[in-house]
Amino acid sequence: QVHLVESGGGLVLPGGSLRLSCVVPSFVLDYYAIGWVRQAPGKGREGVSCLTASDGSTHYVDFVKGRFTMSKDDAKSKIYLQMDSLKPEDTAVYYCATKSRPYVRGERQCRPDDLIYEYWGQGTQVTVSS
Repeated sequence: QVHLVESGGGLVLPGGSLRLSCVVPSFVLDYYAIGWVRQAPGKGREGVSCLTASDGSTHYVDFVKGRFTMSKDDAKSKIYLQMDSLKPEDTAVYYCATKSRPYVRGERQCRPDDLIYEYWGQGTQVTVSS
């Protein structure tokens, strides 16, 4: 069973920073991709970033580029999302998610806006407000 556990959410002022963590089973680090997805109040889920396991590359949607950084620590079996210059519109529940293979033929790199994942964490709330 694949169990993902996020932490690190909270209340932060606009312009502030937070670092989210996601503990994953070690074998998940060999899965095709791990992603961060968020869901704002009253809205659908939207992909934020992803990491392709084969080469460790990270990818971001435009509205977080330059502000968010995704990384991993293999020794701790953790995935991180460093969020800087936070804005009120970043308020959402943030989920980490993973899939063992690509679902699009020929896909070699994960897409940060992807929502097709096999396993999801329970989410952690991020609130950006003054």
